[in-house]
Amino acid sequence: MIPRLVVAAPASGSGKTTVATGLIAALAAQGLDVSPHKVGPDYIDPGYHALAAGRPGRNLDPWLTAEELVAPLFLHGARDADIAVVEGVMGLYDGAAGAGEFASTAHVAKLLGAPVVLVVDAASTGRSVAALVHGFVTYDSGVRIGGVILNRVGSDRHEEICRAAVEETGLPVLGVLRRRDDAATPSRHLGLIPAAERRPEALATVQRLG
Repeated sequence: MIPRLVVAAPASGSGKTTVATGLIAALAAQGLDVSPHKVGPDYIDPGYHALAAGRPGRNLDPWLTAEELVAPLFLHGARDADIAVVEGVMGLYDGAAGAGEFASTAHVAKLLGAPVVLVVDAASTGRSVAALVHGFVTYDSGVRIGGVILNRVGSDRHEEICRAAVEETGLPVLGVLRRRDDAATPSRHLGLIPAAERRPEALATVQRLG
């Protein structure tokens, strides 16, 4: 069985791609063969994943394929890998409109039997971040959230407040990312600018994220 985890968030713009790409790059730098995946039809994020992993980023989309094909496609893409990192889409529980959880990150995590790392944008909040985390953990008992990464933390004191509050929920804080403009990836109206359009800069960004 291939070790796997899903990187998810409460909403788009929380830092999923930053964390997933950085994690892939860091694991690859340790000599691991990392298989990167993305929930949904998005082709831009897998471009950054591929730069970080040195192998193709692959999509997992029950809507465009079929629910029963998600696990086989995952296993095909992750063949011979040491670990697989799956980046979610939108918010954790956001699926196809009018179809409940179908095609959501939560749905795919269940199909893969994978634990979820929840990336939470902690900017402009304090202890309230724990209420958000608690809601996501208890919303669906079938989704196994293993820990939290706090993103855009502003100071040591801010980290201390948010970390203590989240840990009161019983979940560990697995990591904390400070606000760093040099690790940002530029966007435009359809999302991130594809890595292929800015390859030298994208490579440098991936290295910083790692």
